[in-house]
Amino acid sequence: MAGSGLYDVAGPGEDEDVEYVVVTALSHDGLLRDHNEDSLVVGPWTTCATSTLTPQTMVFPVAAPLLVAVADGLGGHPAGDVASTLAVQELARVGPTLEDEPSVRAALDTCNRALYGAVARDASRASMGTTVAGVLLADDSAVVFNIGDSRVYAFGESGLSQVSVDDNPPLAPGQTHTSVLTRMLGGHGGYSAIEPHLTTRSKADGVRYLVCSDGLTDAVDDEAIERILREHRGGAAAYELWKAAMAAGGPDNITLAMAEIEDSEAIENSEAGD
Repeated sequence: MAGSGLYDVAGPGEDEDVEYVVVTALSHDGLLRDHNEDSLVVGPWTTCATSTLTPQTMVFPVAAPLLVAVADGLGGHPAGDVASTLAVQELARVGPTLEDEPSVRAALDTCNRALYGAVARDASRASMGTTVAGVLLADDSAVVFNIGDSRVYAFGESGLSQVSVDDNPPLAPGQTHTSVLTRMLGGHGGYSAIEPHLTTRSKADGVRYLVCSDGLTDAVDDEAIERILREHRGGAAAYELWKAAMAAGGPDNITLAMAEIEDSEAIENSEAGD
């Protein structure tokens, strides 16, 4: 497991001013589901349809591209756990080769084909599907992508903003959310091509990216998420977000990952304060 949940910063003789991407992630069943169909990928590290006992913090050098993504297997369809697992495993495999929107689009197309290929080998998985949302941190850019209603937020000096696009039909009067999706990986009886949402942003210092399944955002509104991110960082922020979703009833699997760029000194100070 890359990172092993431990800080690993510049050692003796290394450049102490080098920057790192620090990612904290967790996944949990919630209170009402009997198993977890969410999966996530952070660089080479994946957790597939299982729960983490505590927030896991990993540190990666900025020099290499880093992919952080969440996949949420479709409820009401067979094998949602298999679908989300296949998606993150494929993204972990190709992640180091990604660099821009076209390469991310191609990777998502490969994920989509992998799901339909799995269905062709096992008819009991027919119509299985998953959402996917994430951010690729490469060079000086951040490529944000999604299909479905898992989300990517950016949080910085100006506050919290949703960068991803929800693939849901318009809400009926009185509805606050819906589980119906208009786009997904897989999810159909026969092969269907995908059209992911992609946007490229500057990889600005001090911006944190929150990638999460709707088990968080259906239970905790944006105002509460922003308040938690203003008050907490790292593992404490992940824990408080999870706690807020559980306090709201934990109606679905809760999976999230937060990524931000820090230098060696900031990481060492954070470690000293733990």
